[in-house]
Amino acid sequence: MYLFDTEGKKYLDLLSGIGVNSLGHNHPRITKVIRDQAGKLLHTSNLYYHEYQGKLARKLVEVSGMDRAFFCNSGAEATEGCLKIARGHGRKISPEKYEIISLENSFHGRTFGALSVTGQPKYRADFEPLLPGVKFVARNDEAGLEAAFSERTCGVIFEGIQGEGGILPVSERFFHLARKLCDRYDAILIHDGIQCGVGRPGAYFSYQLLKEPVLPDVVAFAKPISCGLPMGGILMRDRAAAAIAPGMHGTTFGGGPLVCRVALEFFDVLEELQPQMARVGEYFREELRGLQKKFGFVKEVRGAGLMIGVELDIAGKTMVTDGIERGLLFNCTHDTVLRFLPAYILKEKHVDKAVGILKKIFAKY
Repeated sequence: MYLFDTEGKKYLDLLSGIGVNSLGHNHPRITKVIRDQAGKLLHTSNLYYHEYQGKLARKLVEVSGMDRAFFCNSGAEATEGCLKIARGHGRKISPEKYEIISLENSFHGRTFGALSVTGQPKYRADFEPLLPGVKFVARNDEAGLEAAFSERTCGVIFEGIQGEGGILPVSERFFHLARKLCDRYDAILIHDGIQCGVGRPGAYFSYQLLKEPVLPDVVAFAKPISCGLPMGGILMRDRAAAAIAPGMHGTTFGGGPLVCRVALEFFDVLEELQPQMARVGEYFREELRGLQKKFGFVKEVRGAGLMIGVELDIAGKTMVTDGIERGLLFNCTHDTVLRFLPAYILKEKHVDKAVGILKKIFAKY
């Protein structure tokens, strides 16, 4: 759970590389696997099959409820593939069926297609005009979502819990309506599980937290799956996978033997950690709510699993710097939301240390 800088100073890391270092730093099982595989085979390309790719694909479809898997290198690349699936699906129906609906306040990546469906002007403004045919509706605006749909809609994309937007959940009613409208208009429902997936929200993916789970057509994943190594991917139901024929999409580095083997080891460790993650995540939120009672500028504590946001009614950027000075790493998103994405090995003792530091930081404001 700790990092050390070049001067030897120790930091409790509650950001984990923006949700990437899921098993912390130098986890012995991950380090052992990397060392062993580095002495065997690092890369083959997808011209050849290796023993870990199929095993990982099977594991992912089992935990997600999907049918097929495609591996790539990052969350943004996964988003690009999802958009191609939606467009490919629409194109088979009609050349006019190319519109994609996304949410305001969303974040899906910084490549051109991903940026085109990111609903935050500050990320988009310098690169416009972006891809045509994208509509934005407010999170949980059911009337707005219904009004945005038409026969031209080929897909809908949203995060089950908006991460960069401030740890904001999509409601169960909104999720169900999106599924209903996608079925009505023959469109693809894309769940961006890059930040709110692969164990972090207290389930494998955030759509599994719903009281009545909704199955998307496509799921993007990345961040925590390979414990710091670059990996992303797309999970699809057969209905969506049918949109992509051989030659329509590909990757050079995606799904190599090193990252796939590490991801398989990650899943083994994750299954052991899930009870601890649930317990410690709830403990962390309760301790933060204790701070909320003491400091009037803390508006809300929210999140799921080990994806936690603390909304303030003042700017939080300087608190991040204060944290660094005191040996605590977190960040501030959307200007006023302190974001915590700790490694899955987090324990109560780490929470106690963090809350103690936060209490000292908050006392300055």
